[in-house]
Amino acid sequence: MSVSPGIDRTTLRTTVAVLVGGIAVILDSTIVSVALHQLAQDLDVGVSTIQWVSTAYLLALGVVMPTVGWLQSRLGAKRLWLAALTVFLLGSVLCSFAWNADSLIAFRVVQGVGGGAMLPLMTTIVMQAAGGHNLGKLMSVVALPTAIGPILGPVIGGLILGVGDWRWLFWVNVPLCVAGILLAWRLIPADEPGRRVRLDIVGLLLLSPALVGLLFGLSNVAREGGFGHPDVLLPLVGGALLLTAFVLWALRRGGEALVDLAVLRSRPTWSATALLFLTGASLYGAMLLLPLYWQQVRGTDALGAGLLLIPQGVGSLVSRVVAARLLDKVSPRTVAVAGFALVGVATVPFALAGADTPIWLLLAALLVRGLGMGMVVIPLMAVAFVGLERPEVPHASILTRIAQQVGGSVGVALLAVILATAATSKGSITSAFDIAFWCATGFTALAVLLAFALPSRVGLDASAGGGTPATGAPPGPAADATEVGKRASIAS
Repeated sequence: MSVSPGIDRTTLRTTVAVLVGGIAVILDSTIVSVALHQLAQDLDVGVSTIQWVSTAYLLALGVVMPTVGWLQSRLGAKRLWLAALTVFLLGSVLCSFAWNADSLIAFRVVQGVGGGAMLPLMTTIVMQAAGGHNLGKLMSVVALPTAIGPILGPVIGGLILGVGDWRWLFWVNVPLCVAGILLAWRLIPADEPGRRVRLDIVGLLLLSPALVGLLFGLSNVAREGGFGHPDVLLPLVGGALLLTAFVLWALRRGGEALVDLAVLRSRPTWSATALLFLTGASLYGAMLLLPLYWQQVRGTDALGAGLLLIPQGVGSLVSRVVAARLLDKVSPRTVAVAGFALVGVATVPFALAGADTPIWLLLAALLVRGLGMGMVVIPLMAVAFVGLERPEVPHASILTRIAQQVGGSVGVALLAVILATAATSKGSITSAFDIAFWCATGFTALAVLLAFALPSRVGLDASAGGGTPATGAPPGPAADATEVGKRASIAS
C-alpha cells in the first residue's frame, strides 16, 4: 500500500480500517432502498407497512447518534467501533433470516443501533488519529463510502433481485463487516476511555425523542394531506419543541451536556454544519428525484435507473482528488462555492428536460453534478473540525451527522410534496419533475450564498483534534428515499 504524501502510515491504516467497516452502512441504505417494492410483494404487505423497513432504521439512527460522545468516553473509540460494527453485523444476519415484515422491521432496528454509532464515530476516529494534519487529504478518503454508495448500491441491489432472493441483500454486508472487524482489531491503535462523563439523562430524554419526532414526521410527508396530516404535523411540532428544550438545557449545562453546543461558537464549525444541512437537503432530495425521473419519464426499470446514475458517482470519485489538491491552493470557501455552483448548474438541465431530451446531455450533466458534490463535501467536513480540541471532536462529529441526516430528510420530504402537488395540479408528470428540479436547484442556490460564511482563509493543518497523530491518546467524550418518492408520485 502506498502512503499518500503527507499522511503518516498509522493514520492511513486507521482510516482504511474504519472505511472498510463504514462502507457497509452506506451500501446497506442504498441497496435496501431499491428493494422495498420487492419486499412488499414477497412478504405480502402493503406500502404503509413495508416503509417501516426504512423508517425503523432511520429512527434507530436518530436515537443512538446523540449518545456516541458519552459512549466513547466510557468505552474508548476502538472498543465502541468494534461493538457497533458487531451489532450491525448481527442485525444484517438477523434480517436475512426474517420470517415476516414485523421481524424484518425489528431486525432493521438492530442494524440502525449499530449504524447510528458508526456514522459519527467514523469521522471522530479519523480526526483524532490525524491530530489536525492533512484534513483535506483525509476527507477525500473518508468521503469515499459516500461516493461509492450511490454508484454500487442500486446496481448491486438490482442485480441481486434479478438473480436471487431478497435475503442476499443483507448477506452482502457480512464479508464487509467481518473484514472491517478484523482490520479494526489489527490496525486501529488501542485507546483508553477518556474522562468519564456522567450520562446527561435529561439531554438524552430531550434530544433523542426530538430527532425521532422530526425524522418520523418528515418520513410521512408523502401521505395524503402532506404537512397537514396528523402523522406529520404532531411529530414535527413535538420534535421541534423537544429540540428547542434541549438547546436551552445544553446551553445551561455546557460541557456536561449530552452534546456540547459550545463547539458551534467556532465560525468554521457552525458554518460547515449549516451547510451540511443544506447539502443533505440538496443532494438527498435530488437523489429522490433522479431515479424516479429515469423510471417515470424515460421508462427505465430500477436497475436501468441505477446504471444511468453511475456518471454522478464517477464524478464524485474524481473530484475527491481535485478538491483535496484545490484545498492546498485556495480557501475552503472558494472550493465549496464552486462545488455548490456546479451542482446547481448541472441540475438545471433536468429542470428543462422532457421525455425526448438526449440522454447523453443528461449523463454529462450528472457527471458535472458529481464533480460538484465531491467538491462540496470534502471542504465542509474538513473545515468543521478546524480549531477544535481533541475532546470537542466527538461533539462536532455528532452535530455534523445529525445536520446531514435531518437535512436529507427535509429535502426528501419537501421535494416529495412538491412533486406530488405539481403532478396533481399540472396533470403532467414531466412538468411536475421540472418544477421539483427547479426547487432542488433553489436549495443549491441558497447553499451557494451560505457558503460565503465559511472562513476565507483556514489552515487545514491547524489544531483539529489536538494531540499527536495516531498516538492512541485517550479521546474525549446518517437514505431510503426511493419508497417515499414512489408514494409521493402516486398522484401522477
